[in-house]
Amino acid sequence: MGIYLNPPADGFEDILKDGLYVDKTGLITYTNQVMGTSRKLTCFSRPRRFGKSYAAQMLVAFYSRGAEAGRLFEKLRVANPPETDTAEEKDRKLADYAQYLNRCDVLFWDMTWFVSNAVHKEDVLRNLQSVIVKELRTEFPGCIDEDEVSIPEALLHISAQTGRKFYIIIDEWDALFREAPEDVALQKAYINLLRVLFKGGQVSRFLCGAYVTGILPIKKYGTQSALTDFREFTMLEPKVLAEYAGFTEQEVKTLCEKHGMDFNEACRWYDGYQFDQIGHIFSPNSIIEAVVNRSFSHYWTQTETYESLRLYMELNFDGLKDAVLDMLGGNRCRIDTGSFQNDMTSLRSRDDVLTLLVHLGYLAYDADQREVYIPNEEIREEFIRAVKNGGRKELVKSIELSDRLLEATIRMEEDKVAEMIGEAHLAGTSQKFYNDEQALRSVVIMAYLSGVDHYMKFEEITSGRGYVDILFLPRPTSTRPALLIELKWNKSAEKAISQIEARDYTRLARQFAYKGEMLLVGISYSVKGRKHSCKIRKIMI
Repeated sequence: MGIYLNPPADGFEDILKDGLYVDKTGLITYTNQVMGTSRKLTCFSRPRRFGKSYAAQMLVAFYSRGAEAGRLFEKLRVANPPETDTAEEKDRKLADYAQYLNRCDVLFWDMTWFVSNAVHKEDVLRNLQSVIVKELRTEFPGCIDEDEVSIPEALLHISAQTGRKFYIIIDEWDALFREAPEDVALQKAYINLLRVLFKGGQVSRFLCGAYVTGILPIKKYGTQSALTDFREFTMLEPKVLAEYAGFTEQEVKTLCEKHGMDFNEACRWYDGYQFDQIGHIFSPNSIIEAVVNRSFSHYWTQTETYESLRLYMELNFDGLKDAVLDMLGGNRCRIDTGSFQNDMTSLRSRDDVLTLLVHLGYLAYDADQREVYIPNEEIREEFIRAVKNGGRKELVKSIELSDRLLEATIRMEEDKVAEMIGEAHLAGTSQKFYNDEQALRSVVIMAYLSGVDHYMKFEEITSGRGYVDILFLPRPTSTRPALLIELKWNKSAEKAISQIEARDYTRLARQFAYKGEMLLVGISYSVKGRKHSCKIRKIMI
């Protein structure tokens, strides 16, 4: 039992003690299946606070010869295959469980530890190899020369003399790239170490498998073509490991029921990530914090990823400002993820920034539509905070205008609403498209982007004998009235109100079982004179 070689199970045991553990041991079933095969190298990247370290500690506890963890796993999923499995599947899983439980030589390290404790960044790799080779030399006396300092060479010599193979687990593998983004020489040295450790004809002699985790994927750093033997699972493509990327909808529902929490509010605050393979995924840390604190609130940790968000928001890439405003208004943005280089510095376009934000957890990705969007209320607040604390004055101005517009609408200040719609129209539209009807529609939708703080938004939905332009229904925790907004082009705002009533657009709100105060908002624009007008009427439904 050592620090890095065959560590104990105390990390995972501590996780189980808090009584809030969500069983993710099905991940072990997968790593058991690929052990010793051509698919034995696994990289599973996820955002901060999404359970990466928990998973790494779980794998250490299961595989390490230095752990006696049978009692920790005996009631968990990995030791109890589901009833839906065939008899053959159950037998195979149980055989793997017995074969690998605490029977592997495990090397485990957290790169953040070595990066944080190095006096100089260039010492990171030297310190890493020195301490691990020292432990290997102690555990396997006579197998390693005294002057040997290379982890791969040490493992090769041990394996050649003992026949033992190793399972390597690396937590926060990309910490060095995040902490030393400009040190290209150090990055290349690190990649070369990983290449020798995980690639080549000799590797199969000393390696039975590996599990690497971090925020970023690994295959495009510099000479990283040498690392393509890894099977990658990311927030863009989680594949068969999707259910282990976070908490599933059923897992969150079970936690909420057990602890008397409102599941719908949990969805509003922390849901929004969605994968074809499994459905909805929630941020694990935020859910656990909400349960522990008995309160739905903002639990996103302001680490360097928050600073990155703020800095990336300030980049002057074409279309970035519009994309952010669009998503803050509850819309989606189509992107191309192919040019992203899997780092935080080689950003050349709006799409590179947005792809990075997917990996950081600030955006969710719809793989079918190739669209990104802000997943939930917690992350939306983070975007708002980043915008207000950053240097994009036009973004700040848009948000502040939206806040004022919403309040003026609720106070039924018709002239002010018309004035601010005109202000947004002028600021958000080029002169070429100023008199375009669709441009006005986009401006109005964006002008009310603050509405998603308090409302559920619906656009162009059939109701009665026509289409509702915009409907805002207050969230369960909101005391604000519902808003039904109708737009008119070269017609009066009063005409918009009349159309709402004549075509029974309020039916849509009733279909959602809404009862209470509603404001009918008619907004018009006259090309002649470039004049905006507004009429607001209060009703009860």
